[in-house]
Amino acid sequence: MDSFTPDPPPSADSAVPAAPEPHRYRVTLLPSGWQFDAPADVPLLLAAQAAGIKLPSLCRNGTCRACLCRAQSAGDPAPASVAYRIEWPGLSRDEKAEGWLLPCCSYARADLTIDAPDAALC
Repeated sequence: MDSFTPDPPPSADSAVPAAPEPHRYRVTLLPSGWQFDAPADVPLLLAAQAAGIKLPSLCRNGTCRACLCRAQSAGDPAPASVAYRIEWPGLSRDEKAEGWLLPCCSYARADLTIDAPDAALC
């Protein structure tokens, strides 16, 4: 008859390695010049709040447009390097092409400069 020997409990040395940190992007707000890091897996609105910066918001799901901001490149509007996890984030194709974005539901995919005149320190 075969005998069964249970495996010993895992030791601290054999723990599952931690997942790698998500990439972080630098976001600069105009006209204040305030900056914060936005992890790739955190909406811009929440990343700003974690850095002590309050951006206007209401619904936090892209429908009310209270947080609407515009990305800048060399002082001119430019399409924002962001991703959305919802299919229709409350912006038209033309608005996206003009650099408009919704920080409540957008995720940075590159360093960004955003025109956010209503930003405040919290």
